[in-house]
Amino acid sequence: MEAVAVLPALVERVSDAVDPDRELVERFLGGERDAFDALVRRHQKGVWRMVRRYLKSDADTADVTQQVFVRAFKGLGGFRGAASVRSWLYRIAIHASLSWLRDHKREQPTEIDEDAMVEAPIAPKRIADGQDGARLRAAIEQLPPKQKLVLELRVFDDLPFKEVAELADCSENTAKVNFHYAVKRLRDILGGRHGARD
Repeated sequence: MEAVAVLPALVERVSDAVDPDRELVERFLGGERDAFDALVRRHQKGVWRMVRRYLKSDADTADVTQQVFVRAFKGLGGFRGAASVRSWLYRIAIHASLSWLRDHKREQPTEIDEDAMVEAPIAPKRIADGQDGARLRAAIEQLPPKQKLVLELRVFDDLPFKEVAELADCSENTAKVNFHYAVKRLRDILGGRHGARD
């Protein structure tokens, strides 16, 4: 299976770079409003994709994404720099999405468009292509919540394990273990050994 063939490449991905957003934060804190606009332009698509994984409608996703940046604008003065700006924004996005879901849990979400999960993917293009991509996305939905979150942050958002751990509220080692088990379980599901959630 082609979807199974790309999984080993995902395990070996590493991207521990220096935070490229520090300068923009410092400029914003120094009174330069345009620096925040640059942060929004740089991270808007990634935050939108993060929120879209939780919410089922483009309109709700746009609203929550806007809330994320409003919260970031108000809270940037308190940003300590312990994590990257991207991690900080993703954490705000996760919390805003979960709050929205909690506040709207009685509403019935609509189905996610086939293309919504793969819009501008950072992960290898082959994952998102055709029938194998649809099978892989369906298999990811069968993962336990923590494994699903860790896998998506690592693969689709290209975050290093340190940031994944921060966003998943676990240790870096636990994030790696969850990722390992997620990949193993995906291999089993795609190989036909697991038909449904345990």
